[in-house]
Amino acid sequence: MSEQIIMGIRITNRIKNVPQMQAILSEFGCNIKTRLGLHEISESSCSANGLLILELHGDKDSIAKMESKLKAVEGIELQKMVFAD
Repeated sequence: MSEQIIMGIRITNRIKNVPQMQAILSEFGCNIKTRLGLHEISESSCSANGLLILELHGDKDSIAKMESKLKAVEGIELQKMVFAD
């Protein structure tokens, strides 16, 4: 049975927290099939918070390690959806 895994990551204080998060995402880059980043912007400012949506691929152990590392980063909230075929 195959699974489609979607992970949502809400980031606060993007300037401070994104570098550590990006290093983790790069480490597990082969497990990320699709990546979509969302944040609010206006002509005068860029939001300090953001939302990242990932479609994941690969073995469950690698995905679990990535999830664990991401949860350890300050300012990150993570939720996951798993669709089984």
